[in-house]
Formats: sequence, structure tokens, C-alpha cells
Amino acid sequence: METTTSFVHHLGVFTSDFEASERFYTAALGALGIGIGHRAVGVAEYWSPQQDTPSLSLERAEDEAAVTTGLHVAFTAPDRAAVDAFHAAAVAAGGTSRHAPRRWSEYRAYCAFVSDPDGNNVEAVHKETA
Repeated sequence: METTTSFVHHLGVFTSDFEASERFYTAALGALGIGIGHRAVGVAEYWSPQQDTPSLSLERAEDEAAVTTGLHVAFTAPDRAAVDAFHAAAVAAGGTSRHAPRRWSEYRAYCAFVSDPDGNNVEAVHKETA
């Protein structure tokens, strides 16, 4: 019997302003049904209610050199409405819109892109068959 394994188990993002980033990720990922599964001082781990992997670990950076920058991460959205909700929630929580929700025909997907408080490119994507 063959089992399916995710390509990514978890991802760590180290932030310069933990509180601002936690507000951003909690709002943006909450719109996709992803919540905080574990919280500790300076750490918030996000995963879906059905399973704890793949997950995103948001952590307070020890110093400026440890801050995650230049990252592009995409989260699966169940439908177009979730992509729209992600974009609205992310911008309302301090993110900056890179691309408003729209159809990207070259990827057969409906996507939105927002910068997190450290400038990382965070995307919600809903793959479509046509």
C-alpha cells in the first residue's frame, strides 16, 4: 500500500516584530481555515484543524540578522472566496497588497499576494482545472 507524503513538513519564519507578524498570520491564515495549533513565548505554530503538518512556525528572531526576508510562500485555498477573504484579512491586519485576487491563467489558479510585516511574499492560491 502506497501512502502520500507532503513535500514540506514545516516552515519556520523568523520575524523582527513578533506581535505584528502574529496578528498578520493569524488573520490571513485564519481566512483559509488555518489556526494556531501551539503557542509559547515568542512562538506561534499554525496548522489546519485536521492535521498538524504541513505547518508554519512563526518565531521571534534572536537578532536582526536572523529575520526571514525574501521568502515567497503559498498556502492552498479551498475556493476563490477564501482567496478573497485571505487578501482582505491580511491587508486589514497590516499586510501590504502585492496583487489583489485574480485569475492567473498561466498557472490555472486564482491567487492573491500580500507582503507580511517583514516584506515576505505570502500567497493564497486556489488551483482550477479550466
